[in-house]
Amino acid sequence: MESKGRSRGKPAAVTARRPKRESDFVVQGSILAIASIVVRIIGIAYRIPMINIIGDEGMGYYGTAFNVYNIALLLSSYSLPLAVSKMVSVRLANKQYRTSVRILRVSLAYATVVGGIAAFVIWFGADFFAAKVFFMPYAAFALKTLAPTVWIMAYLGVFRGYYQGRGTMVPTAFSQVLEQIMKAIVSVAAGSILFNEALKVEALKGESGSGYVNAWGAAGGTIGTGAGAFTALAFLLFVFALYKKQIRKQVKRDRSGTLAGYGEITKVLFFTVIPVVLSSAIYNVNSVLDNGILAYNFAAKGMDAEFVSQWGVYTGKYHLLINVPMAVSNALSSSLIPSVSRAVALGDKRMVRAKVAAAIRFSLLIAIPSAVGLTVLAGPVNNLLFSGDNSLAIRMTLYGSIAVVFYSVSTVTNAILQGVDRMHLPIIHALISLVLHLVALEVMALVFDLGIFSMVYANILFALFMCWLNHRSIRKLLRYRQEIKRSIFLPLLASAVMGACAFGVYNLIHLGIKSNAICTMGAIVAAIAVYGVLLIKFGCLSESELYEMPGGTRLLVLLKKIRLM
Repeated sequence: MESKGRSRGKPAAVTARRPKRESDFVVQGSILAIASIVVRIIGIAYRIPMINIIGDEGMGYYGTAFNVYNIALLLSSYSLPLAVSKMVSVRLANKQYRTSVRILRVSLAYATVVGGIAAFVIWFGADFFAAKVFFMPYAAFALKTLAPTVWIMAYLGVFRGYYQGRGTMVPTAFSQVLEQIMKAIVSVAAGSILFNEALKVEALKGESGSGYVNAWGAAGGTIGTGAGAFTALAFLLFVFALYKKQIRKQVKRDRSGTLAGYGEITKVLFFTVIPVVLSSAIYNVNSVLDNGILAYNFAAKGMDAEFVSQWGVYTGKYHLLINVPMAVSNALSSSLIPSVSRAVALGDKRMVRAKVAAAIRFSLLIAIPSAVGLTVLAGPVNNLLFSGDNSLAIRMTLYGSIAVVFYSVSTVTNAILQGVDRMHLPIIHALISLVLHLVALEVMALVFDLGIFSMVYANILFALFMCWLNHRSIRKLLRYRQEIKRSIFLPLLASAVMGACAFGVYNLIHLGIKSNAICTMGAIVAAIAVYGVLLIKFGCLSESELYEMPGGTRLLVLLKKIRLM
């Protein structure tokens, strides 16, 4: 915390360190984080009626379809924002504006070819994946409706990466929110329409309970994914049209004397994309293998229907909740790669270490209290959001909330290693973690007969292994030592007090008002206030760090008025 003698004005050290035009990655990461949180909130909001319409079984088909979809998406979308932003940011740091435009052209060509192939494979392979790999033939309906979305997402990934490489997260953030709004509206509407139409067909045939109705409801939900992606792409194309004049001016002012050829750019893009693809693919292959292995184990016991419902709870409820706080880490990692790459290109090792420290620390400041909050309020939160019997979802949240911390840190540390041009390390670490994870999954499923919970525990171990391996490499490469007191110990202490407060407030309100919604919201508000105050009182946030956060200046004025700082 700053000394009492410091001026109330903005610290000189801060302004001296940061040129006006420098895009501060914490601010840019916060923009994406805010957008991601809004996206997650919308995601929860529309998933609730969708789950209530298509049921846990429908969410089982929905989640299974998305496992295959995510693998195909890696080739056309997931890798591109990171790779394109990294390449563009390095070229712009060296004022090579003409080459940055060529990178965009090559990336769009890549998206056209690879996105088309991925869409083709999903469409024609849907029946095989659904029936032979996951033992859920009806999941093919949702898979086929996702096929065109893969192609759209390829172009979307290129433009998002291009804007991030230029140092602005605003187009990406706005497009994400727009995409999610459209996805929510169409998913619920299409899911409801197809579900009801399938009910009529089933009634005419005199059949019921086959899963056909739930499968068509899931397919309606995936139609919304395509509608959202198309809307976001249309918005980014509009933004690009506005940017064109500025880009042309920059190209004319290019005096770098360097213009990379299309062949060279294609080669660099390929060798930048492939490590990111492989690293991310292992994460997603992990889910596919988990799905397939557990589906096979349940099928061997004659519990096919039970698995579909339990898988729906796992993907539709548990994963939905833990992904909300993890969105902040994903946003930080997205902004971290171009920022660290720029610092590496300029040879500024001190700046690299500073950005690494800030990313890991901010990630922990959010992940730790989120895990504690989900543990303490597992029952109230699940019952607030989802109708019906939530006993399984509550137990998953209670036992598996620690995954928020490990997945958040592993996501950020992956981005750090990619940003310092050690693209192969996350791949190696993910492969090691995957093998250990699968061994643990088999032992827990077959030896201890933990059922769906073997998935919960094995995935926690996967993220824990990734954290340890990534941190070891970062420490060696950057001579970086993780600060413990302000990043881990004090946030843990503040979170423990916060958790106790949330539990107490919930039960106190419940004595007078028997409304789970009011009690839960009151507990959450109290938890946020207590944690925020304790962070300040414990010295976890300084004045200079508050200045770097969006709205931090106003917050600092308020904190000084109420004498917290």
